Amino acid sequence: MNLESLLAGRLAAAFEAVAGRPVDPVVRASQHADFQSGAALGLAKDLGKPPRDIATAVLNEVDLSGLAKAELSGPGFLNLTVDDEVLTGEPPHIPRDPNPERIVIDYSGPNVAKELHVGHLRSTIIGDALARMLEATGHDVVRVNHLGDWGTQFGMLIEYLAGNDHGQASLGDLTEFYRRARVRFDGDDGFRTRARLRVVALQSGDPTSRALWQRLVAQSTTSFMDSYGRLGIGLAPGDFVGESFYQPMLADVVDELTAKGLLVESEGALCAFPPGETGRDGEPLPLIVRKSDGGFGYAATDLAALRFRAQELKATRLLYVVGTPQKQHFRMVFAVARAAGWLTGTETEHIDFGSILGPDGRMLKTRSGDTIKLSDLLDEAATRATSPAIGVGAVKYADLAGDRRSDYVFDWDRMLAATGNTGPYLQYAVTRIRSLLAKATTAPGPVRLTDPAERRLALTLLAFEPAVTAAARKREPHRLAAYLHDLAVAFTTFYEKCPILKSEAAVRASRLTLSDRTGQTLTLGLDLLGIEVPDVM
Repeated sequence: MNLESLLAGRLAAAFEAVAGRPVDPVVRASQHADFQSGAALGLAKDLGKPPRDIATAVLNEVDLSGLAKAELSGPGFLNLTVDDEVLTGEPPHIPRDPNPERIVIDYSGPNVAKELHVGHLRSTIIGDALARMLEATGHDVVRVNHLGDWGTQFGMLIEYLAGNDHGQASLGDLTEFYRRARVRFDGDDGFRTRARLRVVALQSGDPTSRALWQRLVAQSTTSFMDSYGRLGIGLAPGDFVGESFYQPMLADVVDELTAKGLLVESEGALCAFPPGETGRDGEPLPLIVRKSDGGFGYAATDLAALRFRAQELKATRLLYVVGTPQKQHFRMVFAVARAAGWLTGTETEHIDFGSILGPDGRMLKTRSGDTIKLSDLLDEAATRATSPAIGVGAVKYADLAGDRRSDYVFDWDRMLAATGNTGPYLQYAVTRIRSLLAKATTAPGPVRLTDPAERRLALTLLAFEPAVTAAARKREPHRLAAYLHDLAVAFTTFYEKCPILKSEAAVRASRLTLSDRTGQTLTLGLDLLGIEVPDVM
């Protein structure tokens, strides 16, 4: 139940009747009541009346029956006290969006023959949380893992694999495999020539080259799935769609854009110039669709993927969970697609995010300056937390708890702390509730609100549904994370101030119900963020 919206809606009608025009009733949670409206104070000058007179007139107009009671306070505030029957009713549930869509979410996006690393962490975690929330609220969600599995570097990789065929062991460490292939490519002229020829063979469908390429893809998929499984990510092999999938479509994309007058030749390349897009020198910035050598740029692949998702997958909305540095690129791709007429009935969104920084404020890397493997990070999380669920939960919550657009500093001590706005704090709240319920010798019963801490907890529970709605619609998981932390804090206060197991029967039954609802809501919310709760802590 979106209690605040319900109260605001009824007050808005009363304020409009008094003021003669629409008025925002400015309903907010308050220390002086459950909620408070101060809109009368802002209307005093316009209406030429004292705020208390305006508030009194609103009181005479408003109908809050079955929802709350209102009373005049101070210079013209309206204090709202929610009816106990509203607070003690049904437990919170996940709200359904009244306008469900078919939404394609593009996230994670690693490269074949390279292991997942810390640079993939934010896209993977944020994208998965959004997919979970949107799916739970009623949308038809299509997850897409856009793999980098095509291009000139695969000639190098396949040629190296062909000359070092020692079974699957040669691909056991993808990072090392890629490094050795690169060293060979940079230092051996003969190998470099063969690698370039291998690209032609691969793109021409040579069976041997294709088989070796497929082996690279298969081994990479196994590696990715291992990390996704450990991280609790909902991507499956069926969600993997590599750049290779779109290769047969690229020539047609170029032909269509050319026919529509959207591409011009610039220094031998075919480019689009979306209006208003300029480089640092102020000159129009090209989106290179076909390079001067006849090859296709990654903009062509992005355009082909967008057209396929809109026209073939029938998506009504496309979300791209990709870092902020790609903001202009996607803005240009979307502009070209819109001009081509591919986005009729389809909306696009770039879900951008900041970087993960080390303690020095720079991009997070190992001490030697190498990129941190995701598997190594997950190993360390499990070791430091003594439990994979706690360690992974801490890492994911630290990412999701802040506004995704901001950078954040990766700090093990802070994210693993048992207090504060952390994953372990929320997980501990759930395990404590489970332990409490397991010790109870009587069943939960009807809720009776006899203490302010009980009332505050009940009010916080009712805020679950609007928190989920806001997080899903605004693509901001931190809104749900902030709510869950508020709920855990409200429960902690309730737990400390209101004896549960030692209280008399009716009160005990009521408080057990409040505890149970809190545990269920925290578990539900954490699951929407992709965070598991361990059995014990």
